[in-house]
Amino acid sequence: MKQIAILGPGLLGGSIALALRERGGAHVRVWGRRAAAVEEVRAAGCADVASTEIASVVGGADVVILATPVGVLPELAREVVRHASPSALVTDVGSVKAPVAAALTPIFEGRARFIGSHPMAGSERTGLAAARADLFSGAVCLVTPTKETPAETIDDATALWEGLGGVVHVLSPVAHDAAVAWISHLPHLLAATLVNTVVARDPAALALCGPGFRDTTRVAAGPPPMWTEILAENHGAVRVALEALIEKLNALATLLDRPPGERDPLMHDFLTQAKAARDRLRIPAARHHV
Repeated sequence: MKQIAILGPGLLGGSIALALRERGGAHVRVWGRRAAAVEEVRAAGCADVASTEIASVVGGADVVILATPVGVLPELAREVVRHASPSALVTDVGSVKAPVAAALTPIFEGRARFIGSHPMAGSERTGLAAARADLFSGAVCLVTPTKETPAETIDDATALWEGLGGVVHVLSPVAHDAAVAWISHLPHLLAATLVNTVVARDPAALALCGPGFRDTTRVAAGPPPMWTEILAENHGAVRVALEALIEKLNALATLLDRPPGERDPLMHDFLTQAKAARDRLRIPAARHHV
C-alpha cells in the first residue's frame, strides 16, 4: 500500500485525498496548518491520518503532494525535506512552474525526487468543501520536469495523475508558464476586466445578464489573493499575452468602423474561425477547468 502525504487540504489537496480514498489502495495522510482545517479533514473522512505535524504526515511517505499556495512552497519544502525519504516522489500543484522549479529543486536535490505538476482542474470555489473525488477525471494534468529530472521520476508523476483520472502532458517549466499564460492567466484577467468594465460604465446592466455573461466571467470569482500571486509570478508571459489580446481588440475596433460590405464578411470570418477552434476543444462533460 502506498503512503501518500498531502500538504494543504484545500480544493485540490482535498480532491486528491477524496479521489485516492474512492479508488482505494493508498494510505492517505493530510497535513493542515490550522487545527480547524485538520478537524474538517477528519469530519470529511478523506484521510487515514490528519495532523498539523508535518513529521507525522511526511515521514515514511512514498509520495508527497504540496497543495499550498506557491508563495509558501519554499518554506514548506525546507520543512518537508527534513522528514521525507530520499526515494519519495515530491510534487506540487501550483499554477506557475519555472519559479517553483528554481526554488524547490535545490532544496530537494539528493534528498527527495521533486518534479512539478499542475492539474488543470481548478474552480472559482475554494476550500475542502468544494473538493470532489472526480475533479481530475478527464482533466489535463501537466507534469514539468527539468533537463535533470530522471525518466523514472517523470514516469512516476505521470502514473500518479493518470491514477487519479488525469490526461498527462509533459513539458518544461518555462514552456508550461508560457502556455498557461494564454489559456489560464489571460482568461482570468479578461474575465475580471470585463466585469470591471461593465461595473464602471453601466453597473445596472449586471441585473440583466444571462448565462453568456455569467459563463464568460465565471473565473473572475476566483480568490483575489491567489490570483494576485499567480499573475505576479508569471508576469512576463502574461504581459506578452495581454499585449497580443490588446492588438486583436484594437483590430476588431477598427474593423467595426469599416463599411458594411467590407466589415461583415471579415467579421463573419473572424467569428467562424473562433467557433471552429472552440468546437475542437476537448471538454469533459459538465466540468469546469481553468
